[in-house]
Amino acid sequence: MKKYLNLFDFSQTVNYRTEVLSGLTVALALVPEAVAFALIAGLSPLTGLYAAFVMGLVTSLFGGRPGMISGATGAVAVVLVTLAKSHGVEYIFATVILAGSIQLLAGVLKLGKFIRLVPQPVIFGFVNGLAIIIFMSQLNEFKDASGKWLIGTPLMILLGLVLLTMFIIYILPKLTKVIPASLTAILVIFGLVSVLGIDTKTVGDLASISGGFPPFHFPEVPFTLNTLIIIFPYAAIVAGVGLIESLLTLNIVDEMTQTRGKGNRESLAQGLANILSGLFSGMGGCAMIGQSLINVSNGARARLSGIVASVMLLIFVMFGSGLIEKVPMAALTGLMIMVSIGTFEWASLRTFNKMPKSDVFVMVMVTLVTVLLHNLALAVIIGVIIAALVFAWDNAKRIRARKHTDDNGIKHYEIYGPLFFGSVSAFNEKFDVQNDPKEIIIDFADSRVVDMSAIEALNKLTERYLKEGKKIHLKHLSVDCLRLLENASEIIDINVFEDPTYKVVTDKVK
Repeated sequence: MKKYLNLFDFSQTVNYRTEVLSGLTVALALVPEAVAFALIAGLSPLTGLYAAFVMGLVTSLFGGRPGMISGATGAVAVVLVTLAKSHGVEYIFATVILAGSIQLLAGVLKLGKFIRLVPQPVIFGFVNGLAIIIFMSQLNEFKDASGKWLIGTPLMILLGLVLLTMFIIYILPKLTKVIPASLTAILVIFGLVSVLGIDTKTVGDLASISGGFPPFHFPEVPFTLNTLIIIFPYAAIVAGVGLIESLLTLNIVDEMTQTRGKGNRESLAQGLANILSGLFSGMGGCAMIGQSLINVSNGARARLSGIVASVMLLIFVMFGSGLIEKVPMAALTGLMIMVSIGTFEWASLRTFNKMPKSDVFVMVMVTLVTVLLHNLALAVIIGVIIAALVFAWDNAKRIRARKHTDDNGIKHYEIYGPLFFGSVSAFNEKFDVQNDPKEIIIDFADSRVVDMSAIEALNKLTERYLKEGKKIHLKHLSVDCLRLLENASEIIDINVFEDPTYKVVTDKVK
């Protein structure tokens, strides 16, 4: 099929057939996920389906990453389950609207750029943990209604259909890419089960998905300070979880497509989507890495696929529930297992002997926290903190001082490495104040004064030399260091000499 200009990104071309077929596949995969996440939160299945429709449509139209899919997610459901039990669904709608407002504010303040602070080992750990969660969640399909593992013929039938689904998804792209392999697999399994009358679990076994257009509904909660106190903590967590998961998914899709999305625009779109989701009886959500990878793997690169997915999902709910409820869960289970296999960063395992041990530790920790707690935001935050502490520790050990005394009897200390809170102790150990000559020079040509701890260290060091009646020069301080010293002079007494403005000598050593 010919390619035409994308309706929303005029710099990009789009294959309409690929986008439509991929969107249809994603819509089928969204149904059981949205229903399951709503049930996890203790809500009606339609609240999850309505959230998937609204989130998907709004972010597809206005988001910062064409091809990325948003909807109701487990990360949000886990946060809301306690509030749903204690205060009911109306408070959920209010919380989602407030969370969206917080995300809008984050987008306006351009906080999306801070996702750059997430190191690669954290992203590897996040992705690997998420892949394991996706895989483990599919194991529930191998249990009966009482929670016991299937045995005998039902197990063999389900396992056979799942393996056939995975085989089709694996082998078909090697033969043809005319239609998405995942859609083909779903249709083949659906046809086999229908024609042969195979007794196996279907989407309808989860819950009925029949419904109408999402009703506009303003949350029926008291507009009081007490209500705000109740919902704000949940809203803040939902907003944070949603942004972190969405922006990390955006980065992953960027890597897969060799393009660059817009984090701040995505933050705005996520905020608007959650506000509308709460107003149209949805439980809210964020980007979905599994469905996003299905979409991208099918070749979709534009906004149209996400629009088709959300619209088709609504059509399923309004007009096609009877047919969709007959779709075998085995087909969707096989699809999601293939997604988990494709999501896992297998290359990260091969780098264990090549990566620094600290990076390996961070990656493993994030993976474990993600899997054990099912809290993606907490896993990422913990990973960033650990990575930052490891970075600080490594840099603290790198500070060095080369010493020599020139023909005039002046002792030189040439400092290498950053001077900051972590390296202050090692920095102080480099100097022999009592035995040094009457005049010394500390050269910062290969160092930087980074923070207040460093400034205070310099202040105390020069004070010690002053008490000994010795003269000290600080040289080659960079402009940013001088500015930092100037600002700090209003807070603490900077005991350095000879410069009338900064009280620092900045002339180069000749």
